[in-house]
Amino acid sequence: MAGRVRVREVSDDEGNRLKRIVRRGSGSVVTWRRAQMVLWSAQGMSVAQIAGLAFTSEDRVRDVLHNFNADGFESLYPRYAGGHPPVFTLAQRREIKKIAKSKPAEHGLAFSRWSLAKLADFLVAEGVVEDISHEGLRALLRAEGVSFQAVKTWKASADPDYAAKKARVDHLYALADGEAAAGPGDPDVVICVDEFGPLNLQPRPGRQWARRGGVAREPGEGPRRRLRATYTRTKGVRHLFAALELGADKMYGHIKKRKRRGEFLEFCRYLRSLHPPRVRIAIVCDNFSPHLTTRKDKRVGQWAAASNVEIAYTPTNSSWMNRLECQFTALREFTLNGTDHATHREQGSMIRRYIAWRNRHTADPRLRRIVKRANVA
Repeated sequence: MAGRVRVREVSDDEGNRLKRIVRRGSGSVVTWRRAQMVLWSAQGMSVAQIAGLAFTSEDRVRDVLHNFNADGFESLYPRYAGGHPPVFTLAQRREIKKIAKSKPAEHGLAFSRWSLAKLADFLVAEGVVEDISHEGLRALLRAEGVSFQAVKTWKASADPDYAAKKARVDHLYALADGEAAAGPGDPDVVICVDEFGPLNLQPRPGRQWARRGGVAREPGEGPRRRLRATYTRTKGVRHLFAALELGADKMYGHIKKRKRRGEFLEFCRYLRSLHPPRVRIAIVCDNFSPHLTTRKDKRVGQWAAASNVEIAYTPTNSSWMNRLECQFTALREFTLNGTDHATHREQGSMIRRYIAWRNRHTADPRLRRIVKRANVA
C-alpha cells in the first residue's frame, strides 16, 4: 500500500516564502494555487482535505506535491513558452462573464462576492481556462462590459393603483413627445413638478481644476481653494419648487422657506399663469402629502378642477417616473457641489441663474450627457 503523500520538510525561510506568495495573490493564478496546496500540506493537511479546499482532484494535489519535492519552488511557476498572450474563445469569454455576474453561493462557495483572486482560482479549478492572471481577468471583464460595482437597493411599489397610475403618466409623456394622439380630456401641456432640498448653508464636497500636489507654485500663486471643515447651520433651510415643461423643455423654479400645501398651490398658480385658461394642463407629481387632496384639505383638487388642470400622481415609491428628477443631478453638480454659500440669497441666486442658463442651452451636449445618465423615466 502506497504511503501518504505529503510535502517534504519545509524550512522557516521556505514557509515564509510560501506564505508571501499566497498572501500577495498577484501574478499567475497557477502559482498561487500550487503554493497554497504546498502550504496546506506543510501544515499537516491530507491530500483529500487539500483537494476539497482547492476544488480539484486528489491526483492533481499529489502531482503538485511530488513536483515540489523534486524541483522546489521552480515547480510552482508554470513553464510557458514565449509568444502572444493566451486568446480566449468566445465560449470561454461568455462563461467567464456568466460566472463573474453570478453569486459565489450559487456555486456552493462560502463567500458573498467574487474577488479577482477567488474568481480566477474558481475558473481554473472548474476548467473554464487553463490559467489567467488577475490583471488579465480584470481586462477581460472590462472588455465585456463588467465592472466591480456597489450593490444598490430596490424598493417595490405597494400602490394598489400602480398599473393605472403608471399607464396614465406614460400616456402623458407620449402626448408630450408627440408619440400619441390626444383624446377627449387629454391636456395640451404636460409639466412635471417636484421639490428639491432642503437647501442648507454648508460646505459641499466637489471637484475643481487645480495645481497637482507636489508641484511648485508659480510666483504669486495662491494656495488651492479649500472648504471649511467645521460649520454650524443656524440660518434655516430653503426648498426649491421646480417644474419641467416637457414640450418646450423649459425648467422653472421658485425657492421657498417652507414646502407646505400653500406653497405648492402658489407655485401651481404660477405655472397655470404661463398659459391661457383654455389650454388644459397636466401636472405630474409624486404622492408627497402637500400635493394630495384629503378629507380635511381639498384645496388642491378644488383648484385643479376650477383651473382646467389635471393632477397626475406617480405610484407610491415610484417618484423615479417623474422626468424632473434627472434634471436635479445637473443642478446639484453645477450649483451646489464644491460650494460654500454664505447666505441663502447667494445660493438661491446661483440656482436661479443656472436654471436660466439651462433654458438657453437645452441642446448643450455636456448637459444632455449628465441628464441622460440620470434619466430613468
